Amino acid sequence: MATIGVLVSGGLDSAILVSHLLDQKETVQPFYVQCGLSWQAAELASLEKYLAAVASDRLAPLVTLQLPLADLYTGHWSLTGQQIPNAATPDEAVYLPGRNLLLAIKPALWCQMHGIGRLALGVLASNPFDDATAGFFAALENVLARLGQPPLKIVRPFGKMHKREVMQLGRGYPLGLTFSCIAPVDGKHCGRCNKCAERQAAFARIGIEDPAKYAK
Repeated sequence: MATIGVLVSGGLDSAILVSHLLDQKETVQPFYVQCGLSWQAAELASLEKYLAAVASDRLAPLVTLQLPLADLYTGHWSLTGQQIPNAATPDEAVYLPGRNLLLAIKPALWCQMHGIGRLALGVLASNPFDDATAGFFAALENVLARLGQPPLKIVRPFGKMHKREVMQLGRGYPLGLTFSCIAPVDGKHCGRCNKCAERQAAFARIGIEDPAKYAK
């Protein structure tokens, strides 16, 4: 079966997606985009541990692509680590302008340049942002088709699923090695930010305790 690229962050959805595709006998090429965001050192370290734990002969080595955003997100909380949205904030508080476009474009081009015809993203049906819709990714495919490279299909295997369904799918995977925090403390989940609250709610939906380590 042809290789499929997967954009991974180290969080629950994309990690479960990698393992699910491997279970489907796909050959997986994972991508991580390093943007210089304040939590990415801890996130990348966790992702590398997760990929090592699920390693197989159909899992290619992680490709890390550099896309520094300091000149674009100047002064933003995602770079400074200050005034991080806390557990009481709505989803909109953690929106990063152009995030899916920025994260997808370099892995998409890498796939086109290396003969990979599909790029998978762990976007869920419950994602509230416009840049996570089928229409957005169809438009991006059309742009990519005009770049003189082979065609690329952007796929969302979880696009019709909600968090509880994805978590049920991932019950048997080493989810304690995933990382969701945007205000890590010594490489551990802070337990207070918007994303930690979302993570804890995700585990609660399937009735199990998060096995990840949290700062005291």
